[in-house]
Formats: sequence, structure tokens, C-alpha cells
Amino acid sequence: MQNLLPEPPATLLPVDDKAAAALADAERVDTDEAYADVAAHFPAFSAAWATLAGRALGEGRFVAAYAYARTGYHRGLDQLRRNGWKGHGPVPWSHEPNRGFLRSLHALSRSADEIGESDEAARCAQFLRDCDPAAGDALSGN
Repeated sequence: MQNLLPEPPATLLPVDDKAAAALADAERVDTDEAYADVAAHFPAFSAAWATLAGRALGEGRFVAAYAYARTGYHRGLDQLRRNGWKGHGPVPWSHEPNRGFLRSLHALSRSADEIGESDEAARCAQFLRDCDPAAGDALSGN
């Protein structure tokens, strides 16, 4: 059956030049402390939280990864809603400012799986695909 209702427009988060520059500076230092400093100074910037989550996942610190990812995810949801998102519709991976939220969502799925929250892991993985299948492909290496 074909859906006759139009899909809502894509939600595009605004660019945060100051936060992005701070994250680029942290990448040059490449320590948890540098990324945590960015998250502390720009707490609404999901990319910093996603980076912390990814680092924690890579080190097997799954509870920390879960906490970082959940923070980035919720801060991203707040931004999406402020920018017109109504709880569904595309959040394109191709738009760079959306990637922090999408990376946080992916890290939340992975870390939830690692701590045994399989239902949440599956929900987050499906939500990521619903936002943009390209995000799921990019983040899972497909």
C-alpha cells in the first residue's frame, strides 16, 4: 500500500562555527580531555558527545559510551525540535551539522547492545535508518 501523505521536509540543523572550530582544535590534540572540554563549553553540540562516545566504545568503556551517546542524542533531539522536526521525517546525513546527532544515535545503539539493552539497540538502529538510510550505511561501514 502506498502512503498518500507527503513526507515532511528534511530537517537541517544550523551550523555552529564556534563549536565546530573547537572540535577541530580538539581533534589536533586528540585526547578525551580535549573533547570533554568542547562538550563542556558547547553542551548542545552533539558532535562532541558523539566523539566521546565513539572513543569510549573503541576502548570498551560501554557504560561511559552509553552515557555520552545518550547525552548527544538528547541534545540533538532538542535541536531538531527547535528547527521544526515533529518527531519524524528525514534528518539527512549529507548535511554536516546533522551528523553529530546521527553519530550519537548510532553510538547509542551500539553501546546499548554492549550493555545488554537489545530492545533499545534495535530501536535506535531503526531510528537511524528512518532518519536517513545513508547514515546507517556510512556508520556501519556498508
